[in-house]
Amino acid sequence: MHLARIAASACALALAATGAAVAAAPAGTAAAGSVYSVAPYVDMSNGQEGLLDTAITGHRLKAYTAAFVLGVGCNQIWGDTLPIGNDSFTDPEIARAKAEGASVIISSGGASGEPLAWTCSNQGSIDAGYQAIIDDYGVTRLDFDVEGAAVADTAAAARQMQAMKDLKAANPGLQFSMTLPVLTSGLTGDGVNILKAAKNAGVKIDVVNIMAMDYYAGTGTQMGQAALSAARATLAQMQSVDSGYGYANLGITPMIGKNDDGSTFTLADAQTVESFAAQNGVGRLAFWSANRDQPCGGNANSLSTCSQISQSPLAFTDAFVPYAGSGGGGGATDFSLSLSPGSASVAQGGSATATVGTAVTSGGAESVALSASGAPSGVTISFSPGSVTSGGSSTLTATVGSSVAVGSYPVTVTGMAASGSHSATYTLTVTSSGGGGGGGGGSLSNAGFESGSPSPWTCTGGSSVVSAPVHSGGHSLQVTPSAGATGECDQTVTLSPNHTYTLSGWVQGPYAYVGVSGGATASTWSNGTSWNQLKVTFTTGADGTVTVFVHGWYGQGNVNADDFGLS
Repeated sequence: MHLARIAASACALALAATGAAVAAAPAGTAAAGSVYSVAPYVDMSNGQEGLLDTAITGHRLKAYTAAFVLGVGCNQIWGDTLPIGNDSFTDPEIARAKAEGASVIISSGGASGEPLAWTCSNQGSIDAGYQAIIDDYGVTRLDFDVEGAAVADTAAAARQMQAMKDLKAANPGLQFSMTLPVLTSGLTGDGVNILKAAKNAGVKIDVVNIMAMDYYAGTGTQMGQAALSAARATLAQMQSVDSGYGYANLGITPMIGKNDDGSTFTLADAQTVESFAAQNGVGRLAFWSANRDQPCGGNANSLSTCSQISQSPLAFTDAFVPYAGSGGGGGATDFSLSLSPGSASVAQGGSATATVGTAVTSGGAESVALSASGAPSGVTISFSPGSVTSGGSSTLTATVGSSVAVGSYPVTVTGMAASGSHSATYTLTVTSSGGGGGGGGGSLSNAGFESGSPSPWTCTGGSSVVSAPVHSGGHSLQVTPSAGATGECDQTVTLSPNHTYTLSGWVQGPYAYVGVSGGATASTWSNGTSWNQLKVTFTTGADGTVTVFVHGWYGQGNVNADDFGLS
């Protein structure tokens, strides 16, 4: 299933011209000159991702925006319906691009879906879901593309900004962008309200990224100049909400080639926008999309796979990459970060050390501040020294308290510099000191459904315990979706805080999901007619409480589940 992004929703919205003058742009939080200053979108679900590899290896592209992660209730999937962190198509492509030297921004939402804060009302689940993206893909940049009616959802916007405030506190160096529809006169009133939601939450949007496309102002619209008009008007609106915003907090994202309204964004328009960005220090240039940065073959007519104009392959990439702020511009500063060793096993009450290495990957040396996040309560992570000049190293020391629960804990080590940030994962395994502490805590009840009823599982719709088919024993759980809603059964359990567990369960049936939500977010799935075992690993939060679930996808057949376990 392919997810084509159509941005026409932006164009039906009306906005009176602000008439405001743009003040001199103060320095913003999203520094031009970072590797992320040119980051075109890549539709990760239309089968054209291979063009990304060519852009990276042959056209100096150093960053891209992977689209789109969609909220489904309090879970998240890629646009091809596969779960984040477990997508056999998207995940390898992201890993390959990173191996080729490109940094990635993960984008949620789009015209055909919504970010998690718009589909889930539980703040803890929203925070955990976004944290899962950060952890699964090792990213320090998140993008949220909010279109159509979603722009007007003020409750969702408030949840979004609270999540960003929470995650910024937990993840040093994290930055986020809000991608919003515009007219040539700037953001809609609902778009301005999203800026105000950030202000009310006490968080600053690092990049307000405008969709400079589909104005429905006539096919003769000069799209380059229209983008500049929209950018100037948007900055005035941003500064009316918070005077600290500047051009470094602004992103510009046109749709290259033919737009849905019949207008055309040409290579000359690209040069106009790139020059404007260079003159003003715009925080990010992007475009929809790298998949479209090629001419059509034959009578092809598809906005998702080509630009529908005469061009050389990747000509728009070549036009934007020289922007002085991009990592592909030939002089930008950047560094790498590594850990040796990347893991350690420590008994309760003990400690371990590792070397944090840095290297200059482009430009000159710079100061890199080191920090760690994700360590459980009772574990202290320190660095000596606390900051280094790129090319230097520091010693990480992990000190484990005597009461820390036995388990494996992923700790994120981050280096923050003027050019941006890089992270690596240090896996700390805590073992028992022999004193009897550190137990796993908690367990699932009626895990094989042999009581003959679901209790204490709670189920939706017609889900029930049945005598056939079974994996073992005399009963299994049958989860029954409807045409318009998933079928689901849940059990809330309290486990040890900040502890890593593996949930397992045997399932059969179409799109059978098992996972946890609440204090942790993780899931996996299968699609088969015979029994197969699913396993998913997760780490509990501060109170240890999670909800274990099994569900079947709406519009599909029944799912059977049996013999769950937690280890």
